[in-house]
Amino acid sequence: MATHLVLIPSYNTGARLFDTVAAARAVWSPVWVVIDGSTDGTGTELQRRAATDPGLRIILRARNGGKGAAILDGLRAASAAGFTHALTMDADGQHPAAFIPDFMAASQAEPDAFILGVPVFDASAPRLRVVGRRVSNAWADLETLWAGIGDSLCGFRVYPIGALQGVMERSVWMRRFDFDPEAAVRMCWKGVRPIARPAPIRYLTREEGGVSHFNYVRDNLLLTWMHARLFLGFVWRLPLLLARRVRSSRH
Repeated sequence: MATHLVLIPSYNTGARLFDTVAAARAVWSPVWVVIDGSTDGTGTELQRRAATDPGLRIILRARNGGKGAAILDGLRAASAAGFTHALTMDADGQHPAAFIPDFMAASQAEPDAFILGVPVFDASAPRLRVVGRRVSNAWADLETLWAGIGDSLCGFRVYPIGALQGVMERSVWMRRFDFDPEAAVRMCWKGVRPIARPAPIRYLTREEGGVSHFNYVRDNLLLTWMHARLFLGFVWRLPLLLARRVRSSRH
């Protein structure tokens, strides 16, 4: 029985979603897409394609709830179907579908760990976004005692479903843009070992069909609030994290 699936959340990604799904399906099965209340017709078209492709499943959410909410719905369905691991990737073509088999193989070799993509940017990356993620990465490193996350914001990852679902079910957060960094930090707090691997990331232009719902003010405020919460949680957990670090160093 298959244990690993690809999970793609999508909100109004447009035609670019079809290219992303096709690229993922070319290298992996199954691929599940969670349509997060989209109004662009992509859900209907993908359902039509899934009718003749047993390796493709579409989950429709009636209303937009955010990236984390869409992923949680996918995790619940995947867990119920017997899957143990999910590779998450963005719908907009930024993430390298060709790297899916390598990341899945790394997860299969280390099933208790979670595999995180570390972006290798090209000239398409907006400088403001690159600089901004360094700030988030610095906070995430501190909040995990430099556990080795590599990059806190890259959504190209393989998670053990049970661990991630457990973390999310116990939290009212991690439902929107804050999902990726908070998931990485809380998985480390849970004792799940991160393994960072490089992955090329592209920022597609509007002419190439690129779609971004990132809002500099709203989403940076969300990240600031998230790291404030996580830092308080880090201070409370610091004795436990230090004790765990000492134990691991002895082994």
